[in-house]
Amino acid sequence: MSVTMWFESYWPGLKSEVGGKAASLGEMTGVGLPVPPGYAVTTAGYRAAHDAADLDATLARLLHGLDTSDTAQVSTVCAEIRDVIRTMPLPAHVEERIRLDYEQLCRKCEVDSLPVAVRSSATSEDSPDASFAGEHDTYLWIRGDDAVVDAVRRCWASLFTDRATCYRVEMGYEHRSVDMAVVIQKMVRPIAAGVAFTLNPANGDRSQVAIDAAWGFGEGVVSGEVTPDNFLIDKVLLEVTKRDISNKAHEYRLTDHDSVEKATIDDDRAEKPCMTDVQLKAVASLAKTAERHYGCPQDIEWAVDADLPEGENIILLQARPETVWSKKPRESVTGGAAKDPMASIVSTLMNPLYTKKQ
Repeated sequence: MSVTMWFESYWPGLKSEVGGKAASLGEMTGVGLPVPPGYAVTTAGYRAAHDAADLDATLARLLHGLDTSDTAQVSTVCAEIRDVIRTMPLPAHVEERIRLDYEQLCRKCEVDSLPVAVRSSATSEDSPDASFAGEHDTYLWIRGDDAVVDAVRRCWASLFTDRATCYRVEMGYEHRSVDMAVVIQKMVRPIAAGVAFTLNPANGDRSQVAIDAAWGFGEGVVSGEVTPDNFLIDKVLLEVTKRDISNKAHEYRLTDHDSVEKATIDDDRAEKPCMTDVQLKAVASLAKTAERHYGCPQDIEWAVDADLPEGENIILLQARPETVWSKKPRESVTGGAAKDPMASIVSTLMNPLYTKKQ
């Protein structure tokens, strides 16, 4: 297995080597959806560094007898493990490949010291009986090959956050068996960002696209720190059928000293919608395309890129299956409405792949 994989080189057989985030970005790139360019450091890169540092011996020593109910002990042990990973030397071929591909990404985007997002893509997140989502780290606006290599190490280290370590113990996962891939992707400079569901998460209605949006980077929406604007879009007509505009008191924005920080929004802008109807329709249209491709309702992260022209500035950052309503029987979601011939026709228009598979 290669140490790195460019998104455009992805094929489904690589998913176990690149984790869910990188696999999603690679698959979306392959079907022509607008994804910022980038590559992934595969699990082979992590495993090579892991083995070269004899990390198994360190884990066995530090985790022996760990009492997950003792929060002080867990915190001390996990901090020591993370320090070991953050400072371990990388095998020469791994470090060289990360640096060379970052330089190639800079050339591709025609930007020196291109700002990138460095995002964890742990294979454990894809286990059907596990819930590691959000447990691992992401670093934004990273510039230069030295900083990229350091951020990759820090993503690897986030395999051993207190929560992730305790969760593995509770679920019976072997610490030495977990792997981490890392996404390195051109940074978006967002006007606004958020999430979109290709159904209404309040009631499971698949005739709608639900969009949550806020100013700036999407971290505030995903983490729940910001109360976003909420919109419902009719999936067939692409018309906005509901809009709730919130007071978005702060945002994550790029500062003058080249970092992403939480900042207060002035009252006038805080009360304004952060998305135009044209932008909302574009997000909904791309979400529908992703749903048709994957054949099931999707949970999508997106952004409005300030560096791209209007009409081409909606970027997709992640797509994953929606997991709450999709697991429920079709009848319980529709409440029997599918017996209505017109409802059946609309359902087929909206989700032909799902209907065909049924």
